[in-house]
Amino acid sequence: MDAYERLRKIAYRVMLEKGLAPDFPQAVFQQLAHIDQPADFQESAMRDLSALPWCSIDNDDSMDLDQLTFAEKVSDDKIIVYVAIADVNALVKSDSPIDLHAQINTTSVYTAARIFPMLPEKLSTDLTSLNENVGRVSVVFEITLDSNIEVLSSQIYKAWVFNHAKLAYSSVGKWLEGKGPMPEKIGKVPGLSETIKLQNEIAQKMKQHRQAFGALSLETRELKPVFDSGNVSSLAVRERNLAHELIESLMIAANTASARYAIQKKIPSLRRIVRVPKRWDRIVMLANEKGKKLPEEPDSKALDVFLNEMRKKEPETFPDLSLVVIKLLGSGEYVVWLPGEDPVGHFGLALRNYTHSTAPNRRYPDVITQRLIEASLLGKKTPYTVSELESLAAICTQREDAAAKVERQVSKSAAAMLLASRIGEEFKALITGVGAKGTWVRLIDPPVEGKLVSGANSYDVGDKIEVKLVDVDIDKGFIDFVVA
Repeated sequence: MDAYERLRKIAYRVMLEKGLAPDFPQAVFQQLAHIDQPADFQESAMRDLSALPWCSIDNDDSMDLDQLTFAEKVSDDKIIVYVAIADVNALVKSDSPIDLHAQINTTSVYTAARIFPMLPEKLSTDLTSLNENVGRVSVVFEITLDSNIEVLSSQIYKAWVFNHAKLAYSSVGKWLEGKGPMPEKIGKVPGLSETIKLQNEIAQKMKQHRQAFGALSLETRELKPVFDSGNVSSLAVRERNLAHELIESLMIAANTASARYAIQKKIPSLRRIVRVPKRWDRIVMLANEKGKKLPEEPDSKALDVFLNEMRKKEPETFPDLSLVVIKLLGSGEYVVWLPGEDPVGHFGLALRNYTHSTAPNRRYPDVITQRLIEASLLGKKTPYTVSELESLAAICTQREDAAAKVERQVSKSAAAMLLASRIGEEFKALITGVGAKGTWVRLIDPPVEGKLVSGANSYDVGDKIEVKLVDVDIDKGFIDFVVA
């Protein structure tokens, strides 16, 4: 069995171990057999925006396309941004077999060797995907901005859209950064190059605005194993570029517009939050060790100033520092917001009101948000009780955490494959986690994480040490080190 096939089997096993469902049940396929067409265009119920030069920008290998974007400057002091989101709710009805299965995993799980989609691929990569050269029903977020990129107004409605070009982060990013040619597809669609350039300008200004209010400039490494002759030969680092930032900024804008809509219409919403960090004291200590001073009370703006200084000063190890800060900040959660309540907010984005609404093919919270919005648009009552929403919020938080653990464990198994022949070697490392379950380190090169099984008593998150590799367990994803 080669490394790729072994990783696929490991991924399947770990899905089961974490309480997730790697397979669709028969009831899903029975329902799927009766779904043959995408949702139809209904002239009386939606707008026809198919003539606009929409495009998708995603990973090179992405097949589940959730969003299209477009922007236009309508006057010297007014810009309109459009974000079209796949209308999953049109085909996936509440409490149907497909919906009930989606509630088990609540997210697509993307492992190094296998994808476990939340929805059957007949839907997620076809009938509910905003695929190239086809028309699809979508939920559109229309956001009007002034010349300073401040939001003047926003509205949400159903629309018929057409993806004129399926583009990839890698090639679009190189073009926007002046490091590569314009992708051929862009030149074939009138007005597309102009709108992508405008979207990039808007996105960068949005990013500057977020940072001015304290959004954190974090940067982590996303590793993908490279297979050669049946073995893991290396770990490729997926680089972020301007195209990633473009989509990120426009999706954040749509997600805040979604939360704003719930406030305006006085309807419940499922919020994405990151609480004020409990281990702020350790973040302050980290800054002190770098010769910087942070306030005693949590302050995202001061933290972002520190992060930006360190990005410039220590670019090679900044992703490691980011990882440490992310772990100290704590993970995101889903909570229910009710009209009139004071929102918890998202510490990392420095936003008081934030939802997840832009990836319904991949995330169940986005499907819930879509249903809440659509019911409001149609003048219908809220499709969930408060207790149902609270239960779903807790499930989505727990399952997202489980899915992340699956992805991490399979990545660690791939890393263990890479390091299996290097037992006894010494490496420079960074302490990334300290807790009841042990002390964790990340190697500087190759950037993989493992457990410090001996000599860990006197270290804390952020400390730099030298370690020796003593053991690996590929099936469990264990990589064990001792202090060198």
